Amino acid sequence: MSQLEILAREAADLAEGRVLPLTRNSATDGEAEVDRIMKICNACRYCEGFCAVFPAMTRRLEFGTADIHYLANLCHNCGACLHACQYAAPHEFAVNVPQAMARVRARTYSDYAWPSGFGALYRNNGLTVALALAGGLALFLVLALLMQGSLFHEPVAGDFYSIFPHNLLVSMFAPVFLVAVLALGIGVARFWREVSPGEVGLVSRAAIAETTADVLRLKYLDGGHGGGCPNADDANTLLRRRFHHLTFYGFMLCFAATSVATLYHYAFGWEAPYAMTSLPVVLGTVGGIGLLIGPAGLFWLNLKRHPEHGDATQKPMDRGFIALLFLTSLSGLALLAGRDGSAMGLLLTVHLGVVMALFLTMPYGKFAHGFYRSAAMLKWAIEKRRPNRVGIGSE
Repeated sequence: MSQLEILAREAADLAEGRVLPLTRNSATDGEAEVDRIMKICNACRYCEGFCAVFPAMTRRLEFGTADIHYLANLCHNCGACLHACQYAAPHEFAVNVPQAMARVRARTYSDYAWPSGFGALYRNNGLTVALALAGGLALFLVLALLMQGSLFHEPVAGDFYSIFPHNLLVSMFAPVFLVAVLALGIGVARFWREVSPGEVGLVSRAAIAETTADVLRLKYLDGGHGGGCPNADDANTLLRRRFHHLTFYGFMLCFAATSVATLYHYAFGWEAPYAMTSLPVVLGTVGGIGLLIGPAGLFWLNLKRHPEHGDATQKPMDRGFIALLFLTSLSGLALLAGRDGSAMGLLLTVHLGVVMALFLTMPYGKFAHGFYRSAAMLKWAIEKRRPNRVGIGSE
């Protein structure tokens, strides 16, 4: 019997409870499955050039909880390895790397979240929570508007602050945003401390530069060969990578628009509304268009995606995040188009409700995946520069 068969048989016995459990007493079923699969993959090595998961895997012979959390977040859920795997179902080994990694990865968002209970709520009911929160907050602001008189008003030439004063908006949104950033930072810091003990001092400019470049170009969504990743079938496509780029850069442009407007207001005393040709409006418009096309494309791909590529129980979380991004952009562009009309106040309340819902769910759902994945990629950039203690593999 080959070494691969021995490892696979032992792992199968473990999974079915015929041998003693892993020494990690706190290991979940998902972590045990990743452990089983990684031992099979470590004996095969066929996918070693596909993405960073596999060369990182070869530096380990055993996979503890921290290793599994690290590899799960390093995985981009591309799916290329599943279609290339000779041990995927219907083979008795039933190897499915992207699905096993996805199940563990989703748990890390809630396990490391602060406060942790919020993460579990959003993971299980993502779409419902996202839409209910956005609708509830918008309704609250609509009622506040009604208390002032009417939902409709005389045109105010785009002066949002005549509807809700600037200081009121700052007092509402600044604490929410800061708490979201704090919660997300605590979660990522917890994750980093577990997966990279003692490596903080080894972070180099070269590792940071490599990680930044890989994150910004979504290197590991190229399928390992530049042709992209499969989605609904065996055919490779770059659509997922492109829609992710539109979403990411659209969001960053919208954030830049808000940052520039804040600079204008506090540093130069230039108060909104700004002209359609001004930098904040141009950045927001271009970013908003990207943030419409990107999430719409990701939702379309999510509907068509092969069921073996991921964890079906995460679809509410995935779609909740996509919905909030799309609605943020749609309501923002609608507000821009109607800012000189009598319904501007109503459009403003809807947009503000959606934006606040996005902030509140940021640390507990799919938004967090970019930060956890970036941390895992930085660990890999550090790790690959160190000697391989195992002494096998291509790295």
